[in-house]
Amino acid sequence: MDWNGLKSFLAIAQTGSLAAAARLLGVNHSTMFRRLKAFEAEIGGRLFDKIDQRYVLTAMGEELLEQGQAIADRFEQIERRIAGKDIQPQGTVRITAPYNLACRYLPQALADFRQSYPDIHIELLSSNLEINMNSRQADIAVRATSAPPEHLIGRKVGSIPWSVFGSPAYRLRFDHPGSPDQLSRHWLIGGSGAMANLPAFTWLDRQLGQRIVARSDELTAMSYLAETGHGLAFLPDDQARYGLERLFACPAAPASELWLLTHPDLRRVERIRLVMQHLTETFGRWAF
Repeated sequence: MDWNGLKSFLAIAQTGSLAAAARLLGVNHSTMFRRLKAFEAEIGGRLFDKIDQRYVLTAMGEELLEQGQAIADRFEQIERRIAGKDIQPQGTVRITAPYNLACRYLPQALADFRQSYPDIHIELLSSNLEINMNSRQADIAVRATSAPPEHLIGRKVGSIPWSVFGSPAYRLRFDHPGSPDQLSRHWLIGGSGAMANLPAFTWLDRQLGQRIVARSDELTAMSYLAETGHGLAFLPDDQARYGLERLFACPAAPASELWLLTHPDLRRVERIRLVMQHLTETFGRWAF
């Protein structure tokens, strides 16, 4: 059985589309399509039906999924154990982080590290999606969460409070509220998709849903809606920048805990240990 074909099959089953599976594995769309067709030819049957632009498992695909995942888990375990014996400060370290942290904070945090360890190369994966750490799609995950996955190890390196943000453009038209009690007289930006389940946005929908004029499923996009005057936004303080004005603490939104996480099998890999140590020290000095 072709290993790349199996990985591609599992990625499509996980994401439901060729494009998303291609991004997950770091290949292009045509390569993913070619791998799927070759794997189906090898298996001897169709593994997916395309329904409403999504790839849905056929009966044969359902039957293969559990067995294929078990095979993949075993291969990935072998790969991690081999990697875990690496004690040289060299090679590539893949870091996954949400968009804003990946764009604004990690490049700065890693600038000095590059000078100290020129043989360690950083691959930065900017994504809000949960990446499969078991398959080593990433070595380190930077995540804002109060409940890190139990199968990963790491440490909390900081907290990020939430605030209500406005913009000069909005202030010129409507002025800014001075307290949460005044939000009912203002236009607001809500969450959509998985973002709608966060405490800040469930409170917003429940208390002030009639004042929501725009929504987004991603915090950085939401911050730009606020910056251009669509409304006020509930955002973590790492989104603060020129063009956004922090007004006051966000009601009903606990601080986000910032975690550095890796797989237990990789904790003794020297290059990963060094990056984890450096990021822990750097984030520990910063106040968001």
